[in-house]
Amino acid sequence: MIFFWTDTLFFLLLLMLAAAIFRARSKEHLRRPWRKVARSTSAMVSLTVLVFYFGFAILDSIHFHPPEGQGGEGKFKTEAMSLLDWWASPLRQRSEKTYSAPFASHGYARENSRGTDGVSHWAYPRLQFGGAHLADPEKGKFIDILQTGFAGLLDGFLAWLVFAALLIVARSRSGSITFSQCAYDIAEGRTEVPWRAVLLTLLLILLTSFGLGELSLTYHVFGTDKVGEDVFFQSLKSIRTGLLIGTLTTFITLPLALTLGILAGYYRGWVDDIIQYIYTTLNSIPGVLLIAASMLLMQAYMARHEDEFASLALRADFRLLFLCMILGLTSWTGLCRLLRAETLKLREMEYVQAARTLGVHQGTILLRHIMPNVFHLVIISVALDFSSLVLAEAVLSYVNIGVDPTTESWGNMINSARLEMAREPIVWWSLSAAFVFMFALVLAANLFADAVRDAFDPRRAE
Repeated sequence: MIFFWTDTLFFLLLLMLAAAIFRARSKEHLRRPWRKVARSTSAMVSLTVLVFYFGFAILDSIHFHPPEGQGGEGKFKTEAMSLLDWWASPLRQRSEKTYSAPFASHGYARENSRGTDGVSHWAYPRLQFGGAHLADPEKGKFIDILQTGFAGLLDGFLAWLVFAALLIVARSRSGSITFSQCAYDIAEGRTEVPWRAVLLTLLLILLTSFGLGELSLTYHVFGTDKVGEDVFFQSLKSIRTGLLIGTLTTFITLPLALTLGILAGYYRGWVDDIIQYIYTTLNSIPGVLLIAASMLLMQAYMARHEDEFASLALRADFRLLFLCMILGLTSWTGLCRLLRAETLKLREMEYVQAARTLGVHQGTILLRHIMPNVFHLVIISVALDFSSLVLAEAVLSYVNIGVDPTTESWGNMINSARLEMAREPIVWWSLSAAFVFMFALVLAANLFADAVRDAFDPRRAE
C-alpha cells in the first residue's frame, strides 16, 4: 500500500466525517436538522449521486505497487496504481493511435495506408480496439451495441434488485413489519425518508454505469483523445481530483476561519483589529494572481529539489496538495467574517454573560457555548462552497495554473478541448464528457447544499 499526502488527508477527512455523524446521532439538537434533510427528496437524491462519486474517489485513492507480472506494462511496475486503475485496466491499457469518435470502429482522420493488393489507399483506418471484434462494423455494429448494452442494463438491474432487497429486509426488521408491507410502503412513498426516490435514482445510476461499463469493454464509449487514450477512463479518473479539491480545501479552510472568526468576535479590541487587517489584506489581492504566484514558487521549489520528487506521481500529488492549500488560504476570509459577526452577537447573550460572571474559563466558554452555536454556519458554508471549489479547479487548469498536466482532471480535459474544438472535423467528445460528469457533481452538491441550508437555518426552523 502507498499513501500519498492527498490520500492520507482525504481518508482522515472521511474519518472525521464519520466521527461527526456518530456524535450527531447522540445529540438531539444535531439530529433534528439532519432528519429534516433526510425527509427532503431532492437532498436524498443528491446524496445518492454524491455517494456514487465518493465511491469512485475512494477507489482511486488507494494506491499500491502491482507485483511484477500483474498490471502488465513495465511503467506500472515502478509507478503506483490505484484500485480504480486495476479495476478499469481494460480501459487504461487500450490506447489507439489518435482521435476516434464515440462508439467508432474507425479512426477520425484519413490516413494513407497500403492494402493487401500493394496499392496505397487514403481511407479511415480501422481502430485497434474499438469494435475490433466485429468482422463487418458497417453491418453489425448497431445490433452489437444494442445487445451489449442490454446485457449491461440487465446486470445493473440485477444489482439494483439485490440492493433493494437488502434495504427492505433491513427496514422490515428495524420496523418489525413484514417484507411485503415494507416493500409496499416504499413503493407508495409512505416512508419518512424518501426511499422510493433513492431507489429510483440508484436504479438509473446502476443502469447507466453497468451499461456503459459493458460497452466500454469493446468500444470507446466517449471516444479517444489526441494520443488515443480513452476519454471515459479520463472522466472517471477526474472524479478524484474534483472531490479532493472540494474536500481538502475545506479541510484547510475550516481551522483558520473557525479559530480566527471566533477569536475576533469574542475578544474584540486589538485581536479583532489584527485579524480584520489580515483578511482585509488577503481580500485586496486578486485571487487568481495570488494563486498563480504561489504555483510559480512551488514549481521553482520542485525544480531545485528534484531528488524529493523522483516519480511523476509524487510531483503531481504535491502540486495537487499545494493547490488545495493555496485555495484554502485564499478562501477562508468569507467564512471568517461571517463567524466573527455571529460571535459578536453570541457574546452578548445571557448564557454567555452568566458564564463569564460565574468565572468560567474563557476557553471553556468558546468551546461549549460559542462554537456549537456557530457550527450551523460552518455546515452551510462548507456545503455551499464545495461546488464552487470544484468549478475553481476547472477554471485554474484552463489557464494553466491548476493541477499538474499529468493529473487527470476535468479542467485539463477542458483545457485540451480548446484546440480540439477548432479542428475540422470538430472533436467535441472530450469537452462533452467533462461537462456531463462535472455538471452532475455540481448540480447534486448544490441541491444538497440548499437542503442543508434550509435545515440548519434558525429562521427556517420548524
